[in-house]
Amino acid sequence: VSGLSTEVHTVPFSLEYRVFFKNEKGQYVSPFHDIPIYADKDVFHMVIATKHPLNTIKQGVKKEKLRYVANLFPYKGYIWNYGTWEDLGHNDKHTGCCGDNDPTDVCEIGSKVCARGEIIGTKALGIIVIAINVDDPYAANYSDVNDVKRLKPGYLEATLEWVRRYEFAFKAEFKDKDFTIDIIKTLVTKKINGKRISCMNTTVSESPFKCDPDAARAIVDALPPSCESACTVPTDVDKWFHHQKN
Repeated sequence: VSGLSTEVHTVPFSLEYRVFFKNEKGQYVSPFHDIPIYADKDVFHMVIATKHPLNTIKQGVKKEKLRYVANLFPYKGYIWNYGTWEDLGHNDKHTGCCGDNDPTDVCEIGSKVCARGEIIGTKALGIIVIAINVDDPYAANYSDVNDVKRLKPGYLEATLEWVRRYEFAFKAEFKDKDFTIDIIKTLVTKKINGKRISCMNTTVSESPFKCDPDAARAIVDALPPSCESACTVPTDVDKWFHHQKN
């Protein structure tokens, strides 16, 4: 992925905010489709992507308002580096559930807080996909989810606590590295209908969704004008929430 760069459109905390990816020629690319999934043997690239054209980074929106991660005590925001596709129409044989059509949830547990748009190589340790940045100073100590249990006691339990408000398909059980890699390979190699996820790309030669650089630039040029002034985060974003017992 050498030569890739990011370009920011308008200011953070605005509806128009976007982060686009560009190749070494300055042409716009899709981080979801144009970046190879493998960085090395059993090392996977991790990057945030969305369902929108060119899979640009943008803040979630609900009812025409920006979405923020609720601070569910004792956790403030996300507790890992988080980047995420699971087929909406595919019923998984292990869970009996269909995917949520989000671009596969990955929780990177390294010691570094990654920058927005940063592309990292990760070792898959367990599922939900628990991974670690291969450049993390402690990465060599981790090869499977059991190493997380040993070296970061309570971390996986904290992860389950964080996500329990959502349906957790594996019934509060983490699966190991081999199971995780099998799931990733299945998602990557099988031919599926992207449905609401944009499959627009600029480098996948056999893809019916491949476009030329001018068509990719047209996506950027069609965006609304940039905000002229800085936007602020609503004060209630720092509000604490508590999970009440029944």
